[in-house]
Amino acid sequence: MKVSLFITCLVDQFFPQIGISTMKILRKLGVEVEFDSRQTCCGQPAFNTGYAEEARQVARHFLEVYGDSDHIVVPSGSCSTMIKVFFPKLFAEDSSQRSLAEEVGQRTFELSDFLSSVLGVESTGARFPEVVTYHDSCHLLRELGISSQPRQLIRAVEAIDFREMDHCDRCCGFGGAFSVKFSDISAAMGEDKVGWIQSSGARYVISSDVGCLMHIRGLLERQQSPVQTMHLAELLAKFED
Repeated sequence: MKVSLFITCLVDQFFPQIGISTMKILRKLGVEVEFDSRQTCCGQPAFNTGYAEEARQVARHFLEVYGDSDHIVVPSGSCSTMIKVFFPKLFAEDSSQRSLAEEVGQRTFELSDFLSSVLGVESTGARFPEVVTYHDSCHLLRELGISSQPRQLIRAVEAIDFREMDHCDRCCGFGGAFSVKFSDISAAMGEDKVGWIQSSGARYVISSDVGCLMHIRGLLERQQSPVQTMHLAELLAKFED
């Protein structure tokens, strides 16, 4: 099987190890991975702040790059949602671009969904003898309905102690532009989330979205908490090469 890997802006600019981990996992599972250097942003920042035409231009470029891809794998629930749910809404209902956007959306998968639903993977062979908890990112849970897939993969990690936090499905307060426009509300929501994480007894909080992890990590560091953040791809790539 061949997949096209879409690396998000935050991964590309701040957390390249997540992209590397995603590739390691897929290659270990026998998947041929393609990385097209023409890829850019999914357009979500423009879309969420009301710049529909600018988002449309980015979407057109994405469709040009990935229009012929059999499977597109994205290590982000947020960016996957932009492609699968919101790309079609950028184009007129009877347009060829809308049809293409819908087709590409059907071929686009967040990482845990691709591993579980397409490959049928139960375990990546990872080992991590630590106590962890999991934060449901809003787009992954509410827009894509993905909840059990990442948890099944986490529980299958050898020697791991997985503990659900209270209110695991509550928003962490990041929300991209929301955290800038409503910083006080964002911080308050994040502090609630950090409290639930700490109460779980976990040493690591896992999530499928870098934006959430950045926000949570900043609040944890402000409190000088020993709890660390980790992307799901990093966890699942903890196997011997």
